[in-house]
Amino acid sequence: MRVFDGPASVPAGFGPAAVTVGKFDGVHLGHRGVLAQLRELADERGLTATVVTFDRNPLSVIRPELCPPAVVSTAQKTELLAEAGVDATLVLAFDAERSRQSAEAFVREVLVDALHAQTVLCGSDFRFGAGGAGDVELLRALGVELGFSVVLIDDVRADGETGRISSTRIRDLVASGDVAGAALLLGRPPSVRSVVVRGAQMGRKLGYPTANLDPARLEGLVPADGVYACWAVVDGTAYAAAVSIGNNPTFEGVPEHQVEAHLFDQDIDLYGATIELRFVRFVRPMRKFDGIDELMVALREDDATIRALLQLG
Repeated sequence: MRVFDGPASVPAGFGPAAVTVGKFDGVHLGHRGVLAQLRELADERGLTATVVTFDRNPLSVIRPELCPPAVVSTAQKTELLAEAGVDATLVLAFDAERSRQSAEAFVREVLVDALHAQTVLCGSDFRFGAGGAGDVELLRALGVELGFSVVLIDDVRADGETGRISSTRIRDLVASGDVAGAALLLGRPPSVRSVVVRGAQMGRKLGYPTANLDPARLEGLVPADGVYACWAVVDGTAYAAAVSIGNNPTFEGVPEHQVEAHLFDQDIDLYGATIELRFVRFVRPMRKFDGIDELMVALREDDATIRALLQLG
């Protein structure tokens, strides 16, 4: 998949394209349904399947006090879009200038001049341009004038779900620790990734060495505090892991909120490596234990529970 970081970076000969526009935060099953329709239509009409998205949630500029945390980083999003079969993604920097751009100017600059769109896919509630002034009716009128058609797409629902799949629902599930519920809407386990940094090495002293993720480089939405069954992916290899999120209240002097993973049956030097944690199931909340012995009992129980959840032999 080709990734463009602005209209100016799209080559002159690009397209013609079938285009859809959106935040695509999480690239969940609803998004994937849209992308499947985009792919099918592009193939039928001989067009380049193209997504237009943003480098941040527009609310972070328009109403920052209302802006929720992102389910995935921009880098994670572009990787997921590539996995979904998109030919190209245009990532627009959403800044104050972009927020003031009129609906017509957006269509001319991005959809027509840069991407040479012949077809634009959107939902019935699609809004665009400054103040959300642009709607489907305006988009269709501009299409008649500028030479592209508009195709409405349907909402996608997960099996057994009665409501629309949304990033908001997924965000709420992850924030409550229900990573299994979030996975049903994402179509994959929710995940975070970062670089492994050196910690206090308390786990190693107890026989449970952990990989500490650098909070400054953390990508993805971190679930609620607690212990989770996870798959830890390093250089394309997945390892079964117990992941702890929180401040480790059993020990004094650990104020920083930490995400740390204990990889089962492994002795790997991970310092400086990038690790992705794919959350499978919430195991228990974070607790303060009355001493090392009680903590060790809990760690052994976590070990057994997680091995069973991950169906390890």
